[in-house]
This record gives sequence, structure tokens and C-alpha cells, in this order.
Amino acid sequence: MKVLFAAAEGHPFIKTGGLADVIGALPKALKEAGVDVRVVLPKYKGIPEQYRSRMEPVGVIKVPVGWRSQYCGIERIVHEGVPFYFIDNEYYFGRDGIYGYMDDGERFSFFNRAVLEILPEIGFQADIIHCHDWHAAVVPVLLNGHYRSQPFYSGMRTVFTIHNLLYQGVFPYEVLGDLLGLDSSYFLGVEYYGNVNFMKGGIVFSDYVTTVSPTYSQEIRTPYFGYGLDGLLNSRADHLSGIVNGIDTKAYNPATDSKIFSKYRTNLAKKVENKIGLQQELGLPIAPHIPMVAMVTRLVDSKGLDLVTRVLDEMLYYDNIQFVLLGTGDEAYEAWFRDAAWRYPSKLSSQIKFSDELSRKIYAASDLFLMPSKFEPCGISQLLALRYGSIPVVRETGGLNDTVHSYNEATGEGNGFTFRDYNAHDMMHTLRRAVSLYHQPEHWKRVTRNAFAGDYSWDVSAEQYTAIYRDLIQPAISEADPGVAIEEG
Repeated sequence: MKVLFAAAEGHPFIKTGGLADVIGALPKALKEAGVDVRVVLPKYKGIPEQYRSRMEPVGVIKVPVGWRSQYCGIERIVHEGVPFYFIDNEYYFGRDGIYGYMDDGERFSFFNRAVLEILPEIGFQADIIHCHDWHAAVVPVLLNGHYRSQPFYSGMRTVFTIHNLLYQGVFPYEVLGDLLGLDSSYFLGVEYYGNVNFMKGGIVFSDYVTTVSPTYSQEIRTPYFGYGLDGLLNSRADHLSGIVNGIDTKAYNPATDSKIFSKYRTNLAKKVENKIGLQQELGLPIAPHIPMVAMVTRLVDSKGLDLVTRVLDEMLYYDNIQFVLLGTGDEAYEAWFRDAAWRYPSKLSSQIKFSDELSRKIYAASDLFLMPSKFEPCGISQLLALRYGSIPVVRETGGLNDTVHSYNEATGEGNGFTFRDYNAHDMMHTLRRAVSLYHQPEHWKRVTRNAFAGDYSWDVSAEQYTAIYRDLIQPAISEADPGVAIEEG
């Protein structure tokens, strides 16, 4: 089974969010499951030199972008056993940053067309092209519009994964012909209030649509979460499912993590050593028995920061806790947390920056991890917290609802604490319940044991994706040769 991943970013080469983590980890799990998987990314200026210097030239082709014919260099690197191909064009990708340019419609039209054009050049006739988010969403549209009649492409199937429906890639109508080279008969499949919607094109033209958690796959079929595409998604319900993301459990392992203060597996005494180390580093009072609550997040409304700022003063004033925040985002939230740290210097540390090393120390040191998101397609942070034994306190939405289950004192089941309504006081009461159980050792040992025992790897997800791929390509095999017997496994 041959699968090509197409995406705008991938760890460790270039990253702005959780999409990159998926593209960095899922192909490795698929490879271990026996899939011949390759990845295609743009070659951005921001890719570190340590990777750029290892890239080997594969070829040079011309890629049509509407009436234009654009240079496309193809370079290759094998990372942890997975081949990554990079689309080189200085005009489109030799810039600072990844997104947010006025010509993003043209830049990613070029990338989508290049994904298909390079396949003969690299000698990879994929069974499945797996496209991720709006940046790669028109690959299925272009495959249908320009390539289906060519024998090399005729049997290829497509899977499209929605990582965040909020960002859809909407551009003027002229993009359809001027950049994608498609006639007006394709407009209905991409039309969005008179514009071209890349995300819609991926949903309409792909053979199967996935998103990053079962709950989110249901939520996006409602008007509140659907952002204008809920009707379309309901029409594709039979070819839509949610698969929870995993994490790279080898890279994120408290037993081997060299960036934390004290390595551990499930030993809570060793975990406390990490709390003491972080308290010293951040200038908080050394208090190993005070519960430490943490957030590692983007400081934006969707992450529930308005709930936190509504009640955190009250909790810091009355409750015996420490609170550690790491992240950047909206200036108003950055200023609020800086000011709060000034008001409560012995209880709150606000680290307004991005630091992978500090984030790992926080996961290892904290007792509770707060994620009161307004919406969360899957979420990675709660999985990392569980992996390090930091017990999540989350709102029941998206992937948080699928991965964090409220602790039950009567049965001892559950790996975290949850609340349903988007309400600041519901969040505060849930957090206070978690703090009260922290001081009851028999319950705290159970909930942390449950957290450590979970399987947060990509293995289960890779099996589910492989099953989808197999279902898509078996009909094609049967049509090509009705005498071929299809074996399971």
C-alpha cells in the first residue's frame, strides 16, 4: 500500500501548530504498520539549515499554475525512515513565515498542483493521496479536473483530513480559472458565497473525509461548529469519521526525557522532584505539597482564556495553589497574565514565550493541566499532560471529550476532570474538585495511575487510517481485475 501525505507543515522541519506534529508522527506509525508512506511539504525559508543541508536534489520540473509555468525543484530527505519531499520555489516559499500573505491562494495552488506533478518524477504511483487541511485541499479537485484520464493517475484515491474547520482557505472566484486552470463546471464544488473555498473542495472531491476526533466529527455537522459547511458535511456523513490523534510516545517519554529535571515512569515522588526544580527555576516558593496548575497554550479566545481571566484572581486569592502559564498570543491576554504575575508573585508565573524545553518541564512538574477550550478539534496538550502524569481539567468538547474522562470516586475510573458548559464558574468548581482530590492520596494515586496507563501512541490511529485506505483501494483492485482475490490483513 503506497500513501502520499501532502501538508503545509511537518515536524521537525517547520511548525506553527498541531498539524505539524501529526505530519511528523503519523507517517512513522503507518510505516511501522507496513505502509509505504511518503510526505510532501513546501521548502520554506524557515526550515533549519541542519535539515536543508541534508536535502538531496531529485529533479526539476515545470508546474502549471493556470496560464503560468512555474519552476519546481524537488528535494528529498529521509527522516526516521520516512522519505520527505520538498517543493522548492523561492518566489512562493522563500519568505519569512508560512501563512498570512496576500497571495496565499496562488502559493498553495502551486503547491497542490506540484504535489500531483512530481509523482512521475519521483517514481511514486500512490494508491492514496492523503491531504491535510485547506493548504492541500484542492489536490482532489485537481486530480479530478486534470489527471483522471491519464493512466498513471487513474487509480489514485484521496483522503482529506480536517484539522481545524475554522480556517478554510477562501479566495476570489478568479482563482478557479486563473490559478487552478478549471472551468466553471467545477465552481459548484468549491463555491462559498461567490468565492472559491479550498476546504470545501477537499470535502466535496475527496473519496473519504476524516477529522481528528470522533466528537469533532459530530460537532462540525452542526451550525455552531460547521462555519457554513455543516450542511455539506452532513451530506457526506457516510464518508466522514473522526480518528483521535496520538503523540510521539518515544519523543515524549518522562522515563527518557533529558529536558526535565528528574526522569520517572510512574513514580510520583520523582515527579515531585520536577515540581521543586521548576519552582526554583521560575522563582516560585518551594512547596512540593501545594498543587501546581499549568497551562501551555496559545493565548487566544478559542482556548478559553476568557474563562480563566474571569475567575483566576478569585482562585489565587482564596485557594492554596500555584499556577504556571506558558504561551504567546493576543496582546491583551499577554498583558493580563503579566499583570497577574505581578499581583501574585508567590502563586503565579507567567512565561510569555515559546519554549519546548520549558513546556516539557511544566508537563513533568505540574499536578493539574487546564484546558477549558471553547472548541478543540483534537488537542495534543492534554495527551502530553496525561503522558507525564499531569491530570487534565478540560471542557467536554472535540478531542478533549474523547480522550479525558472524568474521575469517579466510587469506581476509581477516569483519567481527569471535565465540565460541559462554557462557563467560568463551572470551570472553577471542577478545578477546585480536582484540587480537593489531590489532597486525598488514595484518589490521587488512582487517577494518576489511570493517566499513566493510557495508550497515547499513534498505533491505534494508524490502524484506523490503514483500514480506510484498504477499503478505498480494494474496489479499485477488484474493478481492474475481477479475478483477484482480496485477502484481509
